[in-house]
Amino acid sequence: MHSQETSSPFEDDLPALIDAIYRAESRRIYATLIRLIGDMQLAEEAMHDAFHVALSQWQDKGIPDNPRAWLVSTARFKAIDQLRRQTHLAETLEAITPLSDSEALDWDGDIIEDDQLRLIFTCCHPALDPKLQIPLTLREVCGLTTEEIASAYLVTPSTMAQRIVRGKAKIRDSKLPFEIPERSQLAQRLDAVLAVVYLLFNEGYSATKGDTLLRVELSSEAIRLSRQLLELMQDSEIEGLLALMLLHQSRSASRTNSAGDIILLEDQDRSLWAKDLIDEGRFRVGRAFVLGSVGFYTLQAAISACHAQAPTWLETDWQQIVQLYEALSQVDPSPIVELNKAVAVSMLEGAEAGLKIITQLIRGQELEQYHLLHAAHGELLSRTGELMGARSAFERALSLTNQEAERRVLKLKMSRLDAI
Repeated sequence: MHSQETSSPFEDDLPALIDAIYRAESRRIYATLIRLIGDMQLAEEAMHDAFHVALSQWQDKGIPDNPRAWLVSTARFKAIDQLRRQTHLAETLEAITPLSDSEALDWDGDIIEDDQLRLIFTCCHPALDPKLQIPLTLREVCGLTTEEIASAYLVTPSTMAQRIVRGKAKIRDSKLPFEIPERSQLAQRLDAVLAVVYLLFNEGYSATKGDTLLRVELSSEAIRLSRQLLELMQDSEIEGLLALMLLHQSRSASRTNSAGDIILLEDQDRSLWAKDLIDEGRFRVGRAFVLGSVGFYTLQAAISACHAQAPTWLETDWQQIVQLYEALSQVDPSPIVELNKAVAVSMLEGAEAGLKIITQLIRGQELEQYHLLHAAHGELLSRTGELMGARSAFERALSLTNQEAERRVLKLKMSRLDAI
């Protein structure tokens, strides 16, 4: 049934409404279509067909009462039509899951929400090469572009595209089940699933490219998925990851100004931080420490909690943060952890101490293409009075980022150097 009127703010701009629905719902719709159709490629084609049909039919007949249900149903019929035009259809058509009466009426309930978790666990199946699991999930579940995923992994888009194609082929050829595994099997897939949720949140919290820093739909989706995971099993690292995301999310309102420019943590108006999210985040950090061994996400959440409870940037407990980074480097040693520790060390012991760590990272070259390494290098050099070196580092960082808000920050730092 279609509504003849709608209270949507997009009622006079149907393409904008459909675009908003696509951004908010497309990955849920896609996951459900994979369950119903059983083919990832066909599901994606059918979903895009359904959105295209919506542009014409909703203009004439009005917007459906339940756009998500309409799009799922339309896409499913599109897939069946396409299969009927092909040869040797009997086996494939039988594979398309029929709809029960209750399911057809309840597209907004638990079934469609669980489909995304089913797809995550399928993409993180142990039969898949670990190098394929997370990139594939980010592409298929989260809808990130190949370029965005390649940027997160510091590889070329062509290399990442090949990995994703291999992963989809493996799922198809091995007929991997589209299901949430039994509780006894959850643990062996959990690391990959948590990594996916974390990368999804990071892309929403600090987009790799575009005009705006934040993609709220992605960060909110990551938080929702982590809450679903906690319903499946109690685990210290799920608690830690949820805490970490809540604490980061609590600062969202203060991270950009009205022009979309980035406000760095030290300059943020802490009165804008969401106290309810901070309170829940700190509570979940405590639960994570109680539940079991302290891991990667829990330690990061503890660091974020230190920032959240500090009255000002200068009053932050930098000694505690450095100790937490040292613990983190024992749990999960990586150059990114060392870079973050360098910033904390510079606040505790001075810029020169932080520069020693960053100089070692630059010599190691693992983060050569990572713009934040060069941005931090430039910042610490500027604090020691090495202005020419600082400018060169900022220029290098500028050449490596496609995020316009970050580019504006770097250009501002360079102009301040010129003014000295």
